[in-house]
Amino acid sequence: MKISSSPYSNRAVLLDDAERERRHDALRRLMADNKADAILISDNANLFYLTGRVFDGYVYLPVEGDAIYFVRRPVKLTGDNVVEIHKPEQIAEHVHLEFGTVVGLELDVTPYNTIARLVRVFPLSEVGNASQLMRRARSIKTPEEIELIRLSGEKHIAVYREIPAFYTPGMSDIELQIEIERASRLKGCLGQFRISGQSMELHMGNLLVGENADFPSPYDFAMGGAGINPSLPVGADGTIIHSGNTVMVDMNGNFNGYMTDMTRTYAVGRITDEALRAHRVSIDIHRRIAAEALPGVKCSDLYHIGAEMAEQAGLSPYFMGHRQHAGFIGHGIGIEVNEAPVIAPRSRDVIEPGMVIALEPKFVIPGTGAVGIENTYVARDSGLENLTPMEEDIIYLDN
Repeated sequence: MKISSSPYSNRAVLLDDAERERRHDALRRLMADNKADAILISDNANLFYLTGRVFDGYVYLPVEGDAIYFVRRPVKLTGDNVVEIHKPEQIAEHVHLEFGTVVGLELDVTPYNTIARLVRVFPLSEVGNASQLMRRARSIKTPEEIELIRLSGEKHIAVYREIPAFYTPGMSDIELQIEIERASRLKGCLGQFRISGQSMELHMGNLLVGENADFPSPYDFAMGGAGINPSLPVGADGTIIHSGNTVMVDMNGNFNGYMTDMTRTYAVGRITDEALRAHRVSIDIHRRIAAEALPGVKCSDLYHIGAEMAEQAGLSPYFMGHRQHAGFIGHGIGIEVNEAPVIAPRSRDVIEPGMVIALEPKFVIPGTGAVGIENTYVARDSGLENLTPMEEDIIYLDN
């Protein structure tokens, strides 16, 4: 299989001019509102957002004026305002700031030693936190970003529809996950599961069979699993898929740098009526929240809608886990899997058109496993539009 390279691969900025300006202007408006005169960006996800590619270096974006792209590697990138550097101190040769200028740095994700070094690059300036500005800007997707997410969703769905063909009796969760990973990669999945922060790690997604879905994980995911080694304690653990088990599949949907997040529940044999009912409640929660998530609605209110529906159904002990409960039912998604907004009880986020949200109200039923679905939606004026429209009922592997 031949993978062609971009004809513009030597350019520092791969976004077209109009899309680049849309993203930069959105960020400039936030900078102006927060009294930041400039920001300096080096995080890979943020670089990808601002340029359409990842490189070793920095994007310097002033609130007024053109961006400057300081590149260490790869060498010989071209384009307007591209400056090759060997060390960050060289930035000062091209950026001259007045006393008291506020420069935003990515304080949430940059190591302390790097921050200390960058502060010395701008000795007369005040330092602000650009991480929150970037998170806010990226929470509202442009039409081009939404289309990329939609395209990832189409391939994501195509992989999930093949899953029943991968199953053979006596198969373990690891063996089934590997078959799904292989199919995903052959359809163009990048394999990368980009996550912000240091509190979560995952390889290609999560597949949970039976009681393993009830195993608590140290990571802030909706579902846990023991994993196959303490160095990565999450997900499939070698469980054999038996009759009466559910198989919850929450696998990688990154096909172009923008992700969809989608969960479907599969099963072998007959599962309990309680598990079937909980799965139906998950779907009902999706329908209700999709209709209620109008512009201006608080994300905390959406969380409480889901939690109250679970309580009314008598399923609160199993909602978002059983032995350990997740504290959210949805999250923003795009370049990273854990973007803003967050659908959680104390979230301060408010729904805005253009937000892309993965909604995942799930249940863990002891003796059976996890049930429920996850879809990726884009917020519109009329509610949430589903970007992963695939059959939602439990899919039986042994039919």
